[in-house]
Order: sequence, then structure tokens, then C-alpha cells
Amino acid sequence: MKKDINDFDSLLKDLTATIQKTSRIDDKLWQKYHVKRGLRNEDHSGVLVGLTNIGNVVGYHREEGKIIPRNGELYYRGYNIHHIVEGFQKDGRHGFEETVFLLLSGRLPMKPVLDRFTELLAAQRELDPAIKMSILDFKGVDIMNVLARTVMVMYARDLEADVITRENLIVQSIKLIASFPTIISYAYHSMQHYYRNKTLYIRHPRPELSMAESFLYMLKGEGNYTKLDADVLDLALVLHSEHGGGNNSTFTVRVISSSNTDTYSAITAGIGSLKGPLHGGANLRVNHMFDHLKKVIKNWNCDDEIKNYMLKVLKKEAYDRTGKIYGIGHAVYTQSDPRSEILKAMAKKLAIEKNRLDEFEFLHAIERMGIDAFMDYKGTKAGKVVCANVDFYSGFVYEMIGIPRELYTPLFAMARIVGWCAHRIEELNFEKKRIIRPAYKNVCEWKDYKNLKER
Repeated sequence: MKKDINDFDSLLKDLTATIQKTSRIDDKLWQKYHVKRGLRNEDHSGVLVGLTNIGNVVGYHREEGKIIPRNGELYYRGYNIHHIVEGFQKDGRHGFEETVFLLLSGRLPMKPVLDRFTELLAAQRELDPAIKMSILDFKGVDIMNVLARTVMVMYARDLEADVITRENLIVQSIKLIASFPTIISYAYHSMQHYYRNKTLYIRHPRPELSMAESFLYMLKGEGNYTKLDADVLDLALVLHSEHGGGNNSTFTVRVISSSNTDTYSAITAGIGSLKGPLHGGANLRVNHMFDHLKKVIKNWNCDDEIKNYMLKVLKKEAYDRTGKIYGIGHAVYTQSDPRSEILKAMAKKLAIEKNRLDEFEFLHAIERMGIDAFMDYKGTKAGKVVCANVDFYSGFVYEMIGIPRELYTPLFAMARIVGWCAHRIEELNFEKKRIIRPAYKNVCEWKDYKNLKER
């Protein structure tokens, strides 16, 4: 008879008790050996480990070795994100498909090429019946886990899954990018059906719609979203598509890809990284914090009351006692995050449409007073300048659109897979390829081995 793991309770407790001791390393040793913990320099900037032609995140510049804050800028293939967004918004069209083409190819498409590419993406949205059934058969409560599992099912259905020619990399990338909205929608409805006794809705993707609008149709049904809902979701997808090679999930994809593994394994690894709450869960934490603040702050128009409470949060005297104001601060951006500035403008329009302008204004006040509180309490002495990042507004935007909170991180993956695929292709096509293999120094003392009878 097979024993349950809990039958070994005492042994498990013994093993667990050793973790704290065996995982501890003297803080002085990190300094002694000049270790770049988290691949960060002493000034918290990222260690330079690679070169790329894809995305550029600009948040500061250096003068005489010191970090000088500046307004943030984001570039896709050399194009400023502000100009990309202004371009498709001026034309009154959605921009995600154009962004996919730009990031994969490195160039902006002419209209006939963009139309054909949009048609190509739309044609790949429908899932293989076996893949569709695998989603519906798998009773997964976490959509990110279902997404990762489904990507590996796609590996099993791809007869050339391990082929890493340039042509096959493009084919696999397009299929994955196009499939993600459908997978996520079906996974959500399956979860609702199995765990919440809801009706199982399976709507086929509509090729005549943009990626953003087709997703809303599959998720909510026809007539249950507005044009502005689709416009704002499309914008959010564009803004989350790429963010340089150093963010955790993209770097994970590059590390995995440098070993010449298959596309599906690399993308699954990226999903696993993004699932981590320190990476992909920030907007959800902002929403939870916002829910709390709406209850405890009596006067939403009083800057003093808001700032005083933010100071309590920073001092670990209020909310979750972590000392963090979620959505404030970023690893690279200092004075501003361009994604946040762009999304904030559309968030206000959406708030007006949804009759939630008072909440938007309150969130904006929390941004202003949160930054003021941080600078008063930490910023000046730490020499640090902070701003609201894109997660500060994205969760509120998704909520107004009517997207369930279980889908916030999967939506991030739906956008960021574009950057993952672009970086994977670049990593595999360097003229001089080299597997990524940093060094770790062992600081454990040498020990004499004892035979089993002597221990």
C-alpha cells in the first residue's frame, strides 16, 4: 500500500527545520566577493549582461558615475512608444497587431502588409480541437497554470516542435501569440464552470475583429463591452508587449533559449516567471490596496488625510504592514513611467464613460500623495526618485472594462509573449551564440566525509 507523504511528518519537519540554517549566508560575504545580488549594482541599477535591438527602457542617465533621474522613455525597435500610440490612435484603429509585426520584424509595415499580417494572426486564433478539449478537461483554478500546461500540449501537437530554424521560429511565435487570447478565455470559462457552477461559454474567436475586441467577445459576449473598452484594452496590450531584455520573464526566456531548447519550453518558463507575484501580480496588489483605501480614507478630496495615511503605510503601521505603496516605484523609471502616463489619459476617459470619475480622481490623488509621502519619508535620504508605474492604473482599467481579477496576470502574458518571442528569436540568431551561464561562488566550508556507521 502506497504511503501518503504526510505519513512521514516527523522527517519532513526535520528537513524543513534545516532550511533556515543551510540557506543562510553571512551578509559580509556578499560584499567581500562583490556579488551583484539580483543582478543589481550597488546603486540598484541592473548589471549589463547583454545587448539587444528590440526594446529600450530609459529611466535615468549617468553623470560622473551617479544616477541622474529623468522622465521615462520606452522604445520598441527604436520607435518611441508615444509616437507608436499616437500613430494608431490618430488613425482611429487598434495598434496591437502592428506592434506584434514591429517587434517580430524590426520594421513598421505598410498598410497592405499590415492588413495581410492581421489576417494571418486572426486565422491562427482558432484552437486545434484536441488543444481546446485539453483546456476544458483540465480543472485548473489558476489561469496561468492552465496557460502553461496548454502551451506544452501545443508542443505535443507540433510535429516540428524542436526545430529552431528562423522560419519555424516565426511560425511558432505567430501561432502562440494568436492562440493566447483564446486559451485564456476558454480557461477562465472552464474554471468558472467547474469551480463556481457557472454556465460554460465557449465562443469562437471572430477573425473580423481585432485581437483585443475578439478577446472581449470571447470573454463577455456580443453587446457586453463598448468600443472604448476595446480601445483601452488594445492600448494596454501594446504598452505591455515589451520592456527590454532585463525584466524577469524576458530574461528567463532568453536564458532558457540560449540552451537551444524548444519554443514551447521557453515560453512556459516565461509564464512561470510572470506568475510570480513580484513580477506579474503588481496591478492586482494595487487593486486590493485601492479597495482598502476607499474604505479607510473618509475624505477622498483631502490631500492631507491621504498623505498621512500613506506615511502610515510606509512606516508599516497600516494596511498590510509591508511598508510598500503598490504601484509606486520601478527598477528603471525614476521621474515618470511613459506607459503609466499614456494609460492614465485613457483611464480617465473610461472612468467618465463608466461614471467612476470620482474613483479615478481619488486614485490620482493617491498617486500624488503617495509619491510625496515616499519622498518625505525615504526618498531624500536614500537619494531615490519614484513615480507611478503602469500597474498603478492597469488594474483599475481592467476592472472598469469588466475583466475578472483572475485574468489580470494572464492578460499581461497575452501581451508580453510578443516580447518573449522577439527576444527568443534574437537570442537564437546571434552570430556568436553562447549559453548563458553566470558564476556562483561556493562559501560552504569543506567537510570530511564520514561513513554511514560513523555518523
